[in-house]
Amino acid sequence: MDEVTSTETSPSSNQEVPNDESSLWQYVTKVEKPAGASVKSGENTYFKCNYCGVVYMGSYSRVKAHLLKIPNKGIKPCPKVTPSHRLEMQQMYDKVENDKLERERRSQIPLPPPPPSRGPIPISQFRRHERSDSTNPIDGKRRKVAVNNTLEKAYQNNARHELDSTIARMFYTAGLPFNFARNPYYRNSYAYAATHSIPGYVPPGYNALRTTLLQKERAHVEGLLKPIKDFWLENGVSIVSDGWSDPQRRPLINIMAVLDGGPVFIKAIDGSGEFKDKYYIAGVLKDAVKEIGHEKVVQVITDNASVMKAAGSLIETKNTEKNEVTYEKCSWITRIGDDASFIRVFIMNHSMRLAMFNEFCPLKLLQVADTRFASVVVMLKRLKLIKRCLQAMAISDQWASYREDDVGKAQKVKDLILSDLWWDNVDYILEFTAPIYDMLRMADTDKPCLHLMYEMWDSMIEKVKTVIYRHEGLADDQHCLFWSVVYDILIDRWTKNCTPLHCLAHSLNPKYYSIEWLSENPKRVAPHRDYEISMERSKCLDRYFEDGNELSVVKFEFAAFSGGRFPSPAALTDRWILQPLVWWQYHGTLFPTLQTLALKLLGQPCSSSCAKRNWSTYKFIHSLKRNKMAPARADDLVYVHSNLRLLSRRNEEYIHTATKMWDIGGDSWNESDIHGGAGILESATLTLDEPELEAIVIGNVSTSATTSESEVRSEVRSESIDFDDEDVGI
Repeated sequence: MDEVTSTETSPSSNQEVPNDESSLWQYVTKVEKPAGASVKSGENTYFKCNYCGVVYMGSYSRVKAHLLKIPNKGIKPCPKVTPSHRLEMQQMYDKVENDKLERERRSQIPLPPPPPSRGPIPISQFRRHERSDSTNPIDGKRRKVAVNNTLEKAYQNNARHELDSTIARMFYTAGLPFNFARNPYYRNSYAYAATHSIPGYVPPGYNALRTTLLQKERAHVEGLLKPIKDFWLENGVSIVSDGWSDPQRRPLINIMAVLDGGPVFIKAIDGSGEFKDKYYIAGVLKDAVKEIGHEKVVQVITDNASVMKAAGSLIETKNTEKNEVTYEKCSWITRIGDDASFIRVFIMNHSMRLAMFNEFCPLKLLQVADTRFASVVVMLKRLKLIKRCLQAMAISDQWASYREDDVGKAQKVKDLILSDLWWDNVDYILEFTAPIYDMLRMADTDKPCLHLMYEMWDSMIEKVKTVIYRHEGLADDQHCLFWSVVYDILIDRWTKNCTPLHCLAHSLNPKYYSIEWLSENPKRVAPHRDYEISMERSKCLDRYFEDGNELSVVKFEFAAFSGGRFPSPAALTDRWILQPLVWWQYHGTLFPTLQTLALKLLGQPCSSSCAKRNWSTYKFIHSLKRNKMAPARADDLVYVHSNLRLLSRRNEEYIHTATKMWDIGGDSWNESDIHGGAGILESATLTLDEPELEAIVIGNVSTSATTSESEVRSEVRSESIDFDDEDVGI
């Protein structure tokens, strides 16, 4: 307690003049700082109580506590204040506070009034009918009023309504999406406040949210992630990196760690002022490996787009003739894609044509940026889905009678829509690209698929060949120039992407040694009999095991594993039945060194897509409205946001409670969307961020070219996808 005994009375001019906000100042007198007293900052001052004559140091809150004898406030209650004086000061203080609240109430926009006789329990029609049969209507009315008053008092209906209105106003004024109402942390915060009496509680303010609370939450999330990170030592982890520029054009490098449990955001590095050459990027990745632990890192996945462009320029200068053949055989695909884009742009850029389209079609046209994943395929898929609607629109009287826009372009759009040959080409493109699209979609996740990639590429190439040869009407032994061009493109891409790690992971998949898998296709051979796989596997093992003795042990173990020399017959049959990771966990003790390697490889992804998707989170947090945010604070927010989502998705409540998938759906959320609608895709950009849900949603929204318009309308009732170039996730 800061108490100073005064031997000198201050002049009357130091008397504090009371005001509407601090009426109790008139009962104390401000004094000069006594000799030897400490210097205090802020609103603190020295004052002498007019009753007891003791000098204290403090602000108005301490004056109030002293005079009104409020305990536990760090100042002694005044012993000279009589009960009558205390009551007088209390009434004065209460009047000031009530006036302050009244002024605040008058300055606020009033909330909607509560509805009359708002009860907590709705009364069924049957109960209403029973009450209407009462022989004494007056007594029944009195009983009803009494019951309603009791229920309203017990349930505090007016207070509930006012709180609902206040929360709703917060949503409306802050522009919060309605989907935020499903956020479990939002719901839990109000539930906690309702079940715990915290008088005088004030929500955290601007500074607390952006500093101390944010740092505490980050430290807590790091602790929650520790069990996941401890798992990396045994099963390994992949480092995924990608680059991005924030709204202030500062270059950022994203570092994430990915395993079967999901992507963990590590950090985002601000590369401002750095020359981002290969040496700088290598240093960044080395630091990330060092931070995670080199013994835990299996592979590093990066976006090599700029490197691939430079390599493409060299290939163009050396293979001009090959490129001319490729263009000649594939240019028709470009023309079909351009035609589809022409149809979409013409309809969307002319308001009357767009109104006609909306009248005939329940779905919307997709606007997909060229840089997005499979943009042409996605656009053609949508056109095929609404083919009958487009044709009905093109032959309608409205289309023919409206001539206010470019008639020539309108006729071209009509000719394309009604052309069977054009639609045949669309079907052909979608048919032979379907295996490529499906394979890339499966690989473009953070799920463990490194051990599946080699087989997925082989199977995809065979499926594409089958579709092209069937369409061309050729036998397998005949030559097809178009297939040769497509094959060269696929092989070139696979050659650039394939690494020895793919081949080693493929070799450690027990399924590829089973009789069932080998008998599905006579061209298949076990991995240890494939020359290319064996050579790449040997390179990887030689590099991984630097000790010659360990390398010899691994070679003997792999020979026993690939030869099927197991003491238990179940190990042979389980190669086809069990998942690869489960097989190694159950039967792998026979090959301990190889088991350790297999458990690390079979849980790794093969794509940097999670790092790319994280930029949407970064853009959401570091937006144009928050463009002054420092990179360090944005990094903390992204770290907490991303990793809390990861931890939330590991709980059962994420799937089965009222807050299910709270971080995905948009304002048009509806449980039926999961089972058949496409409304869930509207604001979630789900086509890359949530491939599993997209498989559920879009997979159910597939119709053939012969589907009628009514069937399409019944198939998809909810509002469908309408992506902008900057927001689309495909």
